[in-house]
Amino acid sequence: MKYSSINAQLFIDNRKRLVQELPPNSMAIILANDEMPRSADQAFVFRQNPDLFWLSGIGQEKTILLIYPDCPNPIYREALFLRKTNEVIAVWEGHKYTMEEARASSGIPQIFWEESFEPALKGLMTYCDRVFVNLNENDRNDNAVPYKDIRFTNELKYNYPAHEFKRLGPIMAKLRSVKHPIEVEIIKQACGITRDAFKRVLKFMKPGVMEYEVEAEIIHEFIRQRASGHAYTPIIASGASACVLHYIENNSACKEGDMVLMDFGAEYANYASDLTRTIPANGRFSTRQKEVYNAVLRVMKQAKTMLRPGTILADYNKEVGKIMESELIGLKLLDKDKVQKQDPENPLYKKYFMHGTSHFMGIDVHDIGNRYAPMQVGNVFTCEPGIYIPEEKLGIRIENDILITEDGIIDLMADIPIEVEEIEDLMNN
Repeated sequence: MKYSSINAQLFIDNRKRLVQELPPNSMAIILANDEMPRSADQAFVFRQNPDLFWLSGIGQEKTILLIYPDCPNPIYREALFLRKTNEVIAVWEGHKYTMEEARASSGIPQIFWEESFEPALKGLMTYCDRVFVNLNENDRNDNAVPYKDIRFTNELKYNYPAHEFKRLGPIMAKLRSVKHPIEVEIIKQACGITRDAFKRVLKFMKPGVMEYEVEAEIIHEFIRQRASGHAYTPIIASGASACVLHYIENNSACKEGDMVLMDFGAEYANYASDLTRTIPANGRFSTRQKEVYNAVLRVMKQAKTMLRPGTILADYNKEVGKIMESELIGLKLLDKDKVQKQDPENPLYKKYFMHGTSHFMGIDVHDIGNRYAPMQVGNVFTCEPGIYIPEEKLGIRIENDILITEDGIIDLMADIPIEVEEIEDLMNN
């Protein structure tokens, strides 16, 4: 790992929170992600199952976490199983966790080698009443691959048909959506790295540079500051491409007169940041560009104030839509009379603002959480309104990451330039 060590108290506290949610005599089993093949003898870069990392801090493949608070054998009430290394693995793949290192990173005293998991499980299943299995239940999930958790769950159900099997996903969504203070500090660090990358781009940007050159400046700053890389595939979209919401080709020139929409964020210590800024390629906003940009910024500033405990995400999006509606009328993109007569189920503003305003963020950039439950203290949301005008080859989105607290919001990206004057000043001085 590139990042500095994380305080193991985070993972100790997270496991305590999970234990409080489990019914008596229940066992939870959380597996590492698959190593996914890329070609005949290559695998994609491994990224840990977010739930396993959240509970243990272990980012290594072939790891298994077992939590069984009422186990009659105390050594298995909280146990971590690791891949056992050897000289061949050390030469070809490098260092793997020792038991001592895993104890220090996770705060779990009982560490075993992976090969002992199956024999242990057979004995433990005799005593437990139910097993909580950990499937990917993110409501954005669209994975057709029978990944490890599915295969393992099917195997368990076949071997132990009399046991009760329960879903761990809803519990993890509830727990992970409320951030621990240590998690907040890690996200702040990811945001800080992202800030520095953006400032680097402001100095680099000029007409004629390629979108991929901008992307290269960003990743340079990320890696220089010990980030693992991009938290998601970055969008560097100039001109008309900014109206394509998930444009990732990043292969065009940033031309004179273009606005360049950049949606990117550093991943640090497995935690995401998520920033969007839209800047003029030549360093100066035109009158129309400034007009549209400031309209988006006003929507964002009002939307941020609505991110508070008790707010329902669906209701919030509707209210933001009304604010956006007013701005679009002011920009002469919508007709006030037609808006008054519109179908409420198909509002006209969606022609120019067709996505939601906020999503949960944490270990995953689109983190798990119940979007139909009231917002809570400790939630981290993005706030990212946008206006997209294909006929003007103009797309503008602005995005910051917001922490909900008892005393109001904390904008985790408040120190990242956002006003027109700030951006122009940094690009020209």
